[in-house]
Amino acid sequence: MPSPDSVQESAPASRRSKITPERAQELYTAVLDLVRESGYESLTMEGVAARTRCGKSTLYRQWGSKPELVVAALHGTRRMRLPDIDTGTLAGDLLEAARAIGEASGRDTPLMHALSHAALQSPELLCALREALILPEIAAIDAMVRRARARGEVAADLPGAEYVAAQLLGVMRARPLLEGRYADAAYLCGFVEKAILPGLGLGLGLTAEAPAGVLTDGDPGTPES
Repeated sequence: MPSPDSVQESAPASRRSKITPERAQELYTAVLDLVRESGYESLTMEGVAARTRCGKSTLYRQWGSKPELVVAALHGTRRMRLPDIDTGTLAGDLLEAARAIGEASGRDTPLMHALSHAALQSPELLCALREALILPEIAAIDAMVRRARARGEVAADLPGAEYVAAQLLGVMRARPLLEGRYADAAYLCGFVEKAILPGLGLGLGLTAEAPAGVLTDGDPGTPES
């Protein structure tokens, strides 16, 4: 028997509740916070309604089901952190990207882990997760590499250049599994300096230090249980 959260209680568009953009953002933030705290499987429309003081019937009329609400929340909270980075060098760009990704890892990493299993069962959810958290950063890092090639910093046919985004974003997700700690800004900057740049022929002896004020909830490098 399908769960209540998987059953759509549809309504004509004309009967949908009027929800302001500001209220929608509050709802989206609450939905993703609940996913981080308890996982996707434990998320319920009842829980969202209680957290947000919103009627459950309003949630169903507006979004239809739990999966649709989570997809909307991912799209609605999408943020672009990396596209404006352009320091003039690939090393500088990647270190700035590492800092930006590291500052958000305490929120993005648990969200990706919480949604991963469900996303593999739902093409729509997987697409939303990739579009919200992964593809914009891949595109921005790939653009950094293209600019470096155009400047002649790295060879146009350098084999490792196409894997830079996979390395940086992959280690962000892998570190909690391997070491039980988030890949914070200091860790990612060190990874860029010691693992990525030498592979690109750019081992410049840079010092990767996390900027003041970086890091996250509680013990900044350790995932919450």
